[in-house]
Amino acid sequence: MTEHTDQPLPSEIAERARALSTRDGEPSFPAQDQQPPGLTAPMQPIPDHGESSYVGHGRLQGLSALITGGDSGIGRAVAIAYAREGADVAISYLPEEQEDAEQTRHWIEEAGRRALLLPGDIRDEQLARSLVTRTVEEHGRLDILVNNAAFQWGRAEPKGLEGITSERLHRTLTTNLEALFWITHEAAPHLGDGASIINCSSIQSYDPSVPLMDYAATKAAINNVTVNLAADLGPRGIRVNAVAPGPIWTPLNVATRVSDDYVEFGANTPLGRAGQPSEVAGAFVFLASPSEASYVSGTVLGVTGGRPVF
Repeated sequence: MTEHTDQPLPSEIAERARALSTRDGEPSFPAQDQQPPGLTAPMQPIPDHGESSYVGHGRLQGLSALITGGDSGIGRAVAIAYAREGADVAISYLPEEQEDAEQTRHWIEEAGRRALLLPGDIRDEQLARSLVTRTVEEHGRLDILVNNAAFQWGRAEPKGLEGITSERLHRTLTTNLEALFWITHEAAPHLGDGASIINCSSIQSYDPSVPLMDYAATKAAINNVTVNLAADLGPRGIRVNAVAPGPIWTPLNVATRVSDDYVEFGANTPLGRAGQPSEVAGAFVFLASPSEASYVSGTVLGVTGGRPVF
């Protein structure tokens, strides 16, 4: 286990994020291409998940978390942060993402916590529900559920409605929305007073773009579901919130968007750049904390580089 005791200065973290998401002083990434679901290693530059910067403070000590899509991107950053905050972490992911999942396992175990790897496609209802059962069997409890896994497709031609095939629509709706219901339904009986459910929304739910019409619709629905779940589960002491990231440098974006989109990826934010997964993880930590966010439920927390989420 490696000790993480030296807290980086805010300026140091911001400078590292800028260095990873700018080139020659302008927001820019080199053109690159992958096929879905995408992997971390081929990305240029490699995203920052907080491996060298996130410092835990025991906020989630002794808790158990399940993170869907926890192998890479935002999911990996949240897994690392949760482990360093003292939680055991189970992650689900597609079998094709095993390479990334093993890296996430390394960082969880490096923090001295138990890692549980759960490969499979959550479009399969039986498998989706089994994630909860297996987490409880392995860790003995479940305190935090993060519904993070998602699919988008921004390469269709023509863009917009005409480019949305039945197959694409079914994949997007099932991955992003149906699976969220299945997993949450299975998890609810295992969650106790002080437990937390955190859904991953998007800036797309507030400021949708035509090429991601179906994806944006699922994220808007997730906002609605979050509020309803908070009302439904609140009497049991279970808090339900969502995080709405803006443009974040992850394999999902590289694998599902046109490669030359990245030349100006994130330039439309007030901060003028894309965010790194490590810059989103803190929002998930705050919302999961049974002490710091004990009266926070039914809200959507934006991590967007300044773009509005209202």
